[in-house]
Amino acid sequence: FNYDWFCNDLEEPYSTASGKPFSWQGRTRVIGGRTNVWGRQSYRLGELDFKAASYDGYGEDWPLGYADLAPYYDLVEDYVGITGLAEGVDELPDGRFHPPMGLTCVETLFRNRVKDKLGWTVTLGRSANLTRPINGRAACHYCGPCHRGCVTHSYFNSAFTTVADARKTGRCTLIPNAMVYKVLTDDATGRARGLLYIDRVTREPKEVRSRVVALCAQALESVRILFNSATRQHPGGLANSSGALGHYLMDHLWVAGGASGEFPELGGRPTIGGPQRPDGIYVVRFRNTAKKKFDKFLRGYGFQGGGATGFDWRAPGFGEAFKKSFRDPVSSVGLAGFGECLPRYDNRVELDPSGKVDAFGIPILRIHMSWGENEKAMIPDMAESAAEMMDAAGATNIRPYAVPDRVPGYGIHEVGVARMGKDAKTSVLNQFQQSHEVSNLFVMDGSCFTSSACQNPTLTIMALAVRSTDYLMDEMKKGNL
Repeated sequence: FNYDWFCNDLEEPYSTASGKPFSWQGRTRVIGGRTNVWGRQSYRLGELDFKAASYDGYGEDWPLGYADLAPYYDLVEDYVGITGLAEGVDELPDGRFHPPMGLTCVETLFRNRVKDKLGWTVTLGRSANLTRPINGRAACHYCGPCHRGCVTHSYFNSAFTTVADARKTGRCTLIPNAMVYKVLTDDATGRARGLLYIDRVTREPKEVRSRVVALCAQALESVRILFNSATRQHPGGLANSSGALGHYLMDHLWVAGGASGEFPELGGRPTIGGPQRPDGIYVVRFRNTAKKKFDKFLRGYGFQGGGATGFDWRAPGFGEAFKKSFRDPVSSVGLAGFGECLPRYDNRVELDPSGKVDAFGIPILRIHMSWGENEKAMIPDMAESAAEMMDAAGATNIRPYAVPDRVPGYGIHEVGVARMGKDAKTSVLNQFQQSHEVSNLFVMDGSCFTSSACQNPTLTIMALAVRSTDYLMDEMKKGNL
């Protein structure tokens, strides 16, 4: 990574509650934000996710369903460019895909045997990497290090797509090095009237006036702005009449359970360099589906991983035999679980009670988050089911793992702290990410999520933002904003 893209934790600290460690990863300070360095995995949520509470009785349903968002998933996928395989499973709705990147030999073997023996779906990762050119962006040329940036813009990031296209209209003003402090409101009406930001270079405060304010700062950062926007009219933070602001923090239970296995029947050849596919495989959720309940926990998890030829890093022995076994390539598959986190009121963020501020004078966040019993119950099952797949596929040297003390935050999928809902008494936003309380304020990032599902959130964040923007424009034309 280019570490200049990320914030300096010494300048911009955050605090955590005692006994509740949280690692706030990927805090970028660059145009395009995390889309410059994301893993590009792009999965739709399905009706099972939007209406999860109706299936299992926990929490709240989203105030919209899959049919409401499906057309916007289509629009985003057409614009971004997603490679993938259509599978026809309800738990992971198919999208509008570019031609798929090829599976490796060992992945194909693994996919077919798992499907035949267990009935579970292993598919190519659905990734925001082009396999054909669109909109002046070239197809991926398989060089490998996507996290260092892409000179051909073959993977999606907002800096070279959405932001660039917005600037081409001549109606977009881009202000870099702006640290947004708070939303400014009108004392008489309580409506948003603009933003106060700090220039990161000069450290001077500046204002921007606006008819409508849309925050898309990243879930925790947007909520930090709203807390810092408190006034006499909004003493608990802007848009917080429900008291839900900052609550129901979720992140994915990431790499806490999984397994690897080897497939010596395929042999292998050592390789140096060569094409590097910027994608892996995905195992679709199979626990607690609409057709089959599972009694150990609520909701479910998927797996991300991949298969390739590599060296046997754990070869036993010593001497000449050890050196030979170490050099002999082996085909293997590895899987890591991504588990859904239940929305819990006590997982929350607040302004640090000590009044501590960052280097720009902006009050910092204090984070309270821990895994609940439901998430903890998933971890051993992740390890067991991953090992079960390896065994079903005929793997040897199967190595399951479970990490019960995985610290929240490493999933880098923070969502839920300004949840949407139908009831203004229990939620912050409506189904269009519009504040129940301040009609010209929108929050168009992952903070709106009512539940986390187990799929990566970015595609859904983008689809929601497009849908909400359609609504925003209609409301402006009607004179309601």
